[in-house]
Amino acid sequence: MKKNLVIFSVMYALLLTGCGSMEVASLPSSEKPGDPEYAPVPSDSLLPPPGAGGSLFSDAYGLSLYGDKKARRVGDIITVLLDESTQGSKSSAASSSKSSSAEITAPTVAGFGPFNSLSAQVEGGRDFSGSGDADQSNSLVGNITVTVSEVLPNGVLRVRGEKWITLNTGAEFIRIKGMLRPDDINLDNTVSSQKLADARIAYSGSGALQNASKQGWLSAFFNSPWVPF
Repeated sequence: MKKNLVIFSVMYALLLTGCGSMEVASLPSSEKPGDPEYAPVPSDSLLPPPGAGGSLFSDAYGLSLYGDKKARRVGDIITVLLDESTQGSKSSAASSSKSSSAEITAPTVAGFGPFNSLSAQVEGGRDFSGSGDADQSNSLVGNITVTVSEVLPNGVLRVRGEKWITLNTGAEFIRIKGMLRPDDINLDNTVSSQKLADARIAYSGSGALQNASKQGWLSAFFNSPWVPF
């Protein structure tokens, strides 16, 4: 009796531990804080390059009394204004039909019809109709502050960053990376997300509410293409 009680207690403790860690383990490794694809550049790369010719002045790290404060170097911070809205719809319809008939009359001999039972009639028909309709719309509004990770030879800035918000029922995150022109940056050091080239924007989360919006693994299997019926 005591042995069964100990086994039950251990299994119950393992179950509680699994439930406690299920929320974190449910996130893939690419959807956890600290992803290097969206992390700021290392601090070592922000050191000024050594001066050429013994001069202490560097063109890349010079200060201007008349210049603006817009991001232009690796490690600079810029705020991206998220203003994404997409909508698409598609519909299609097709139909076809075909019918045919053939009739064979009974032969006659000398005006008599002794072969009346040999008459036959064949009819066939074929009909098909199909239709499809799809409608999808997305919207994302907000802002996220990112850092410049690379300055391309043509002056285009490559930016990346992420924002995590931890709530009492889970966590939500926004990730973004892309390329932008310095001319598209506003005077207040902001830029619209619509100005980003090769943009990658992700908005997702984890927790009880996120798990409630997903179907279980067994339901996902029966709704997958692997089920033949």
